[in-house]
Amino acid sequence: MELKPVIWTAEVVYLGFGTPMLEGGLVVVGQHVVASGPLAELQARYPQAPVVPKGRALTPPVVNAHTHLDLSTIPPYPPNPEGYTSFIQHVIEHQAWRTPQAVAQGLEELRRLGVGGFGDIAYRPEGVEWLLEHGTFDAPWQGAVVYLEVIQRDPTQAEAVTRRLAQQLAAWRRKNERVRVGLSPHTPFNVSPELLKKLVEVARLEGFPLQMHVAESPEETEIMTQGTGRLQEIPRRYGFPPYQNLPGTTPVRYLAELGVLGPHLTLVHGVEVDEEEVVMLAQSGTRVVSCPRSNQALGCRPFPWALYLKHRLEVALGTDSRASSPDLDVRNEALFLWERVDPRVLVRAATRNGYRVLGLPTPRITRGTPVAQVQSW
Repeated sequence: MELKPVIWTAEVVYLGFGTPMLEGGLVVVGQHVVASGPLAELQARYPQAPVVPKGRALTPPVVNAHTHLDLSTIPPYPPNPEGYTSFIQHVIEHQAWRTPQAVAQGLEELRRLGVGGFGDIAYRPEGVEWLLEHGTFDAPWQGAVVYLEVIQRDPTQAEAVTRRLAQQLAAWRRKNERVRVGLSPHTPFNVSPELLKKLVEVARLEGFPLQMHVAESPEETEIMTQGTGRLQEIPRRYGFPPYQNLPGTTPVRYLAELGVLGPHLTLVHGVEVDEEEVVMLAQSGTRVVSCPRSNQALGCRPFPWALYLKHRLEVALGTDSRASSPDLDVRNEALFLWERVDPRVLVRAATRNGYRVLGLPTPRITRGTPVAQVQSW
């Protein structure tokens, strides 16, 4: 049977390297890609091939660089003008729902979406262990990083907590080569500076990645700089130790002063920043993930794409959790911004930059690539 070429095209065509193409295309014969390039050139080379529009983008499999799979079964956060602090309370009040079964539900959704990789924050060790056991992948470029969340503001516990976590990570590291393990100090205000510096030392010496929620909301900036605001309600309401000895500076500047910034750290959200802070992130090699729909749901500011791009800091995309986003499809994060941000930037954010954040090789679309490895948005 004769196989005839077909030209697939989309608003953006990205091969996984170089610059995403506007008005580009892929030539497909049977179940494989045989050529790629500008649409006009492909039409000249294959004048009889029909042109088939494939939507907004054709790319390698996307990456969800930040999510909380163990929040996949809690009730979605209801619309609330009070935003971030109320969301934290919503999560605290549903802690019992953060189970391996919730992780399994989230992982199943990611598999249905065909992601090439994902980064997950696990609230409990059981969530890490479940992913290490069940996180299997088909392609050599697929993989994941699961970060155990750390919340500990008592500086006297820094040495003991660090020792315990280092031992635990070393044991986990041997269990699954395709699922890396790391740590997630929750926020700059929920981990003591003594502990944070020790965790960074472990990360640098042992090669464990860190992912941290930073500069997500005005409430975070207020409590870090002034020690006031609605976040102070949380320890009073739930009987936690009060926030004390806060640094009196912004989250990014605080991390810079502690020596925490660097390529071992992925900063998530990063909306409450000024230009000087973005320069700090860029010069230190710190990686950044944006979660646009979650930021909107929590009443946070839009991510300042132009500022990050000005300083050549390439950003990845994540969905955050099912508690603050309607799904775990990172393509919908890009489409949410499609008319406001250069779509070529968004396509790279959802693919190549996500693989880089997770330390995975970026798959490429070349001659011979199976069409099953080409995602149509």
